[in-house]
Amino acid sequence: MKYLILIYYTLFGLSAHSQHTFNEMVDGLISKEVNVISVVALHELIKSENNIVLFDARERQEYAVSHITGAHHCGYDEFSNKLVKKFDKADAIVVYCSVGYRSDKIAKKLLSLGFTNVRNLYGGIFDWVNTGYPVYTDKGKTNRIHGYNQKWGKWLKKGEKVF
Repeated sequence: MKYLILIYYTLFGLSAHSQHTFNEMVDGLISKEVNVISVVALHELIKSENNIVLFDARERQEYAVSHITGAHHCGYDEFSNKLVKKFDKADAIVVYCSVGYRSDKIAKKLLSLGFTNVRNLYGGIFDWVNTGYPVYTDKGKTNRIHGYNQKWGKWLKKGEKVF
């Protein structure tokens, strides 16, 4: 019985440490200059409001594998002011990428362009999937998620990783 309790606390501790490490990694990557929103809060907003604009700041091949429903691809390397011209500067905008780094940079660009209600999805699509929320392709729901590469893909705990 002692060993079962020890195993339980060891596993629980490793699980908590893993999430803590993910959050530390994210905290080290984002600038704190952009407001963040949690995946739980975004999921609730999507359920209750339909006027949230989602921008996916990953590259086109990542977006094609899967994305959050309703998201507009804006990219990171290919981001252009032209892509966002059709949106109102006061729109509620949430930008996401894999874990939050690229979306933080794009959110700052949007703020510099005069958008006033911009947030970065804390933990990105990886945290979205790890929390159990669905992702989609243009054809419907999927369990596939682009892991960016092996180094970053380690943070994906759910879904089928694609590189």
